[in-house]
Amino acid sequence: MYKLFLPFLLFALAQAQNQEITMMSPIELRHKLHANPELMFEEFETTRLLKQNIEKIPGVVIHTPTPTGLVIEYTVNSGDYLLFRADIDALPVVEETGIPFASANGKMHACGHDVHTAILYQFLKEVVNDKVKQNLIFVFQPAEEGGGGADILIKTGLLDKFKITKAFALHVNDDFDAGVIASTKGTLFAASNAIGINFTGKQSHVAFPQNGINAFDGLMLFLQKAKATVNSSGKKILFGYGKITSGIARNIVPPTARFDGSLRALKIEDFKWFLDELFRIGIEVENETKVKCEVVHDNNPYVEVTVNDKLYDDLKPALEKDFKFIDCGSRFTGEDFGFFSKKYPSFMFWLGTSKGERFGLHTPQFLPGDDIIALGARAFRIILNQQTEENP
Repeated sequence: MYKLFLPFLLFALAQAQNQEITMMSPIELRHKLHANPELMFEEFETTRLLKQNIEKIPGVVIHTPTPTGLVIEYTVNSGDYLLFRADIDALPVVEETGIPFASANGKMHACGHDVHTAILYQFLKEVVNDKVKQNLIFVFQPAEEGGGGADILIKTGLLDKFKITKAFALHVNDDFDAGVIASTKGTLFAASNAIGINFTGKQSHVAFPQNGINAFDGLMLFLQKAKATVNSSGKKILFGYGKITSGIARNIVPPTARFDGSLRALKIEDFKWFLDELFRIGIEVENETKVKCEVVHDNNPYVEVTVNDKLYDDLKPALEKDFKFIDCGSRFTGEDFGFFSKKYPSFMFWLGTSKGERFGLHTPQFLPGDDIIALGARAFRIILNQQTEENP
């Protein structure tokens, strides 16, 4: 009787083994991530899904130096390492794309990090399949959207165990046509940080303003002085107004006001200079209006993303063979890959996704096509090939 069931048992075991080694395709992974986005520091299911698939790839070592995210080691010799990075977190944006795999949890990969992750995943699979003779580190990094995940990861010390000589990353963008690569020498993305300013006055009836201290007046004066300082500085600085709140009722002098915005500069030195100016302006406003000013900021701003001149000169002609390459100049976009670019000679670039649409990053309609995954992996492979040909 057991002999009768043996063929069925063997077939079932074979099916189970086949099921066990089945990996998601890059497009399947992208769809799964896009449908289930997670915010910075919350990417636990994203990390689990990546680990579940990558641990089936032979010849790699998985490191988990942070609670979310992965660092994948591919070692084939005693030589140097190249680092390639993708970010994995999403944004608190409600999606409006209408696609079958749209997010329904009130969050969205509105900055294309699902595509970045799928690109690096495909690239990793190709490297292992082709038995590339170059040591590589693949970073699936958490908390890019304001959490400074790159800096946190670097500070764990894991990367210092490898002789990493260069770092590479891309960012999708529908400002550029699909397949266009855009970068520049020097600063590609700005140093940046969120800025909050609290203004505290004194409440009174609106008919008796002399009995109160109008916090909103202090806010307006502060912004006027800040704008004048930017305009007269001669520096490339952006002081962006994002959100302003104030007041209790239409007939009450507002006792409080709050400004939430962003400070960005093409050099971290200029960023720090203007931050000092904001504290100076706050003192001036207090003296002139009696409104108390409190400047609130993160003590660890994103540094600028710096593209290494030599890498740019080396990679531009190599990439131009397959892609249209544009020198896009510096942008006020913030990106925590800047922490990598301060540690290693780096090359980062925009990868265009547009097929006529121009929704922009961080919007509910931003949606690169699945075909961008193969283009991004191709760009990474060209970079790898150029670097290994130069250093065989």
